[in-house]
Amino acid sequence: MIASKYLIGIGIGVFLFGSVKAQENYKDKDTELVFKNKQVHEVLQVNVDEVKFKKKPKNIVLLIGDGMGVDHIFAGITANKGQLNLQNFKSIGFSKTQSADDYVTDSAAGGTALACGKKTSNGSIGVDENGNTLKSILEIADANGLATGLVSTSAITHATPASFIAHQPKRSMYEEIAADFLKTDIDVFIGGGNSFFTDRKDKRNLVSELKEKGYQMYTDLDAAANVNEGHLGVLTAPEHNPEYTQRGDMLLKASDKALEILSKDKDGFFLMIEGSQIDWGAHQNNVSFLTGEVLDFDTVIGEVLKFALEDKETLVIVTADHETGGFAVVGGDINKGKVEGGFVTGHHTGCMVPVFAVGPGASEFGGIYENTEVFNKMLKLYGFTK
Repeated sequence: MIASKYLIGIGIGVFLFGSVKAQENYKDKDTELVFKNKQVHEVLQVNVDEVKFKKKPKNIVLLIGDGMGVDHIFAGITANKGQLNLQNFKSIGFSKTQSADDYVTDSAAGGTALACGKKTSNGSIGVDENGNTLKSILEIADANGLATGLVSTSAITHATPASFIAHQPKRSMYEEIAADFLKTDIDVFIGGGNSFFTDRKDKRNLVSELKEKGYQMYTDLDAAANVNEGHLGVLTAPEHNPEYTQRGDMLLKASDKALEILSKDKDGFFLMIEGSQIDWGAHQNNVSFLTGEVLDFDTVIGEVLKFALEDKETLVIVTADHETGGFAVVGGDINKGKVEGGFVTGHHTGCMVPVFAVGPGASEFGGIYENTEVFNKMLKLYGFTK
């Protein structure tokens, strides 16, 4: 009887979340419990302990695998036949993800904790639980003369990227979040969400307004290939980008473009890159979807790690805002790249999530701590104050 009630509760929860808006339909169940990888990607072979990084980071790249827990990562390791770029990271800790009003956080509160160093209520973007505006690490970096960027496979107005640039009481306020981009001096942003900038209730065309501010605006990443300086915005889809099987190497190209532009700032930069759809695959209880997204994310981790190894003054952090699905690897075959998985829920869980770091200050990220400490550690290593 208890099990029946539990399953009914899950079903109702998935229905409610999935029917809120088209923006949330990635939470609709599409259960698939086995994945066999057909294309193993190359992994960097390096001993980071032998690399002589600078003592203090000039640049920080924060990579967030949305919903990515330990077993999601091990699914990736298994599918890629025993290796991920992430395994080159030697400084490893765990963050506790509870929000200000719930044991199980959502991406808005989780993203705000990472971005702003403050626990807030579920659904809140860049504000505390009383609605007061919080300064994000991106905004603080910008105020201190650094270049800044956001890259995401979701809409750029979605909860996690929005937490770094917007200040709204509800994550569903996509048009208001888009308008907040006009209040910043972010150098590069690449992700979906074009409709929230151009097809709006208030009839504003934010793309035109961004162009007036000096932004080079595109809806196609390839069309922006020759842009290598200045302010750049690429809105790659009307809402979210498609999943990894359909979008190709969009996240890799977007991350490379952001690094190309931001690294020209002599004062340094802050860049957040989100692998959004690991979370979506877990919401759907779909092992193929989530594992493929982990593999896509790891190719980007490898590219950023390569940049940091050459640069010597870039700190790279990889973490998650929460765990999704209560996912467990229950079987598989590393030699065949085969993963078998199971799920406890179609929603998030309260599990700790890992934090990996390489580069100047990486040792700061060992141990177990609150998710807000990721912000505090970045702030400390930059040498900035709130």
